[in-house]
Amino acid sequence: MSNWTDHLTAQGARFHPDAATQVDDFGAPLDTDALAAGFMAAVTDQGLIAVAGEEAAKFLHAQLTNDVEHLQRHEARFAGFCTPKGRLQASFLMWRDADAVYLQLPRAIQAPLQKRLSMFVLRSKAKLRDATDEAPFAAVLGFGGARAQAALGRFVDALPAVPMGKTDGAFGTVLRLHDAFGAPRYLWLASCDAARAALDALKNELALGGNQAWRLAAIHAGEPQVDAATQEQFVPQMVNLELLGGVNFKKGCYPGQEIVARTKYLGKIKRRTALASIADAAARAGDEVFSQADPDQPCGMVVNAAPNGRGGADALVEIKLASLGEQVALGAAGGAPLRFLPMPYSLDAVDD
Repeated sequence: MSNWTDHLTAQGARFHPDAATQVDDFGAPLDTDALAAGFMAAVTDQGLIAVAGEEAAKFLHAQLTNDVEHLQRHEARFAGFCTPKGRLQASFLMWRDADAVYLQLPRAIQAPLQKRLSMFVLRSKAKLRDATDEAPFAAVLGFGGARAQAALGRFVDALPAVPMGKTDGAFGTVLRLHDAFGAPRYLWLASCDAARAALDALKNELALGGNQAWRLAAIHAGEPQVDAATQEQFVPQMVNLELLGGVNFKKGCYPGQEIVARTKYLGKIKRRTALASIADAAARAGDEVFSQADPDQPCGMVVNAAPNGRGGADALVEIKLASLGEQVALGAAGGAPLRFLPMPYSLDAVDD
């Protein structure tokens, strides 16, 4: 284990049984009330690919759904990497500095995705490397809720002023993601020493959680992430990626671009991702959901899910829009029911 993981262990972290370095929580899952009041989460299930070289942005621009060449150092963006059929192999949180463009994605799929992307480098002056454990990014903390901004501000000289903004400095790198529970949400990548100091100082001021807390907050922000269970299941619009600024319809070609564009320009989008609470804490990404109106075939799939601290799970669910007004359940028409909740943004298609 790393020094950072050792420190989390000493603080009472409870680890995922299948991944010794992944912190589930610190004794119990946090619920949405705790997240809304203010939380700090040790995020240990995300990997980081660095793409360096004078043509790094140009190379990625030709592979991803979003504009990389015009990505500024003060901003972050979402992006997808599709198959030629337009299905997402991965979704990334993306930013850059003077040396590289960085792609954050689940650790579980990082190695094969990095290898696959590397296959397309060819003569481009770009090189991919695993930056997950590099010193400036060795510890990752997520913050959100009413008290988090002031608490994080004591350790970071300048916080991003707007969602999808980025600041960096001696303190590390801070990305502001989309708000949840009416408050800003931040991801802080820092050295182990800086993160340890913040954890020790704030653990009694903010609710302390792990990947469960960060994932639950992201779900309530409406931010999906493709993982091993959902690779090649969704066209970007099915998981609202373009609603989050993750698809640029004016950029040049990339794998699957024709299918993604056709989905936008031909007809009304019939499937979206919605927020739901499920009466089953074991709900997982990749689980199918069924409508009682048509019980013989699934009407959708769980994109991301996290225990909600109240005996169930909250989830982002890709679903036929026509089924949102129907009785929908997990696994079978008679399974655990889904209760759909308001999304933090409109599901209407964006004009671009």
